[in-house]
Amino acid sequence: MTDAGPDTDPLVASFEWQGNACRALGSEISATLLFLLADDLRAGGITRDLLPRWDGDANDDAVALRLIGGLHYAALTGHANRLADFYPSTGGTFRDDGFWAAVEETIRSNQPILTTFLEGPPQTNEVRRSAVLLGGFLTVAQKTGLPLRCLEIAASAGLNQNWDQFHYTITGDNGLMGRWGNPASPVQLESEWTGPAIGLDIDAVVTERAGCDISPIDLSNPETATRMASYVWPDQLARFRNLNAAIEIARAQNAPLDQADAAEWTKEHLAEARPGAATVVYHSIAQHYFSDETRNGLKSAMESAGATAAADAPVAWLRMEFAGELSQSLPEIRLQIWPNGEDRVLATVHPHGNFAHWQ
Repeated sequence: MTDAGPDTDPLVASFEWQGNACRALGSEISATLLFLLADDLRAGGITRDLLPRWDGDANDDAVALRLIGGLHYAALTGHANRLADFYPSTGGTFRDDGFWAAVEETIRSNQPILTTFLEGPPQTNEVRRSAVLLGGFLTVAQKTGLPLRCLEIAASAGLNQNWDQFHYTITGDNGLMGRWGNPASPVQLESEWTGPAIGLDIDAVVTERAGCDISPIDLSNPETATRMASYVWPDQLARFRNLNAAIEIARAQNAPLDQADAAEWTKEHLAEARPGAATVVYHSIAQHYFSDETRNGLKSAMESAGATAAADAPVAWLRMEFAGELSQSLPEIRLQIWPNGEDRVLATVHPHGNFAHWQ
């Protein structure tokens, strides 16, 4: 297994970078798998047959995550029983001995599944990101004194539309900082906050929620829910539990989730002011998947709505996004509220919401 420095082959380098990222984010199985795949790519093995090249930026396109998601899906759906024996998510136990042979067999026997996964970006819909977005929502509620109209773009399956239905336990430098939300919620999220975080005694009421995605996940279809679960790393069982619980909440809540381009949908939903509520447009780890046209159109839509915002109908733009290159930065929580229009970085955060360093 190799986890050395950058490789001259950008595809190999991307798999190794993602392997190091998975290790840093607590998934040793995913890290091991990605380093083995990188070695096989370098050696011209079966992975190279599957991926002779990649036309585009392999990091930005998350090629490595597409492939390991496909492998996990094969294990979850009974198409790769030998690999499933190594994955805790399918009742297996990870071990080095025999792992690559199981991976190689899965690649060889599941080409159609893996090709399908390689054709589109991951749809992770990481529920724990709500644990750091929470600080942004509470800031809007505090500053405006109004209930919230929440519009999520690039919402995937719409799980984080229901952020106010979850329960949060927030720890800090001196232990428990506080709790927020519904204590009886089946989604129990924990996060560590440091720095001058907003207080957790703020009430935030959601009066309307809606979302869009260019390829929304239909949770009424069990197959699509399984596909979403396949992007959760197989040794992170707490993420699986919260994902499954959030799916049940989303099915019960049944908030609107439209298939639409983020910029056009936002422009349409901000066309008329909504006095008596603070409209919050939000997204998380999504903008690097947007086209330049969508990115620019979204900015224009927000600025146009901001120009006509009023104290009784404010507009906020809440983002959890990488500030620079994915390999060189942590995501930021950034918030802009009109009519004032001040744009602030509130925090730097863990990509899965494990921690937030508030500024």
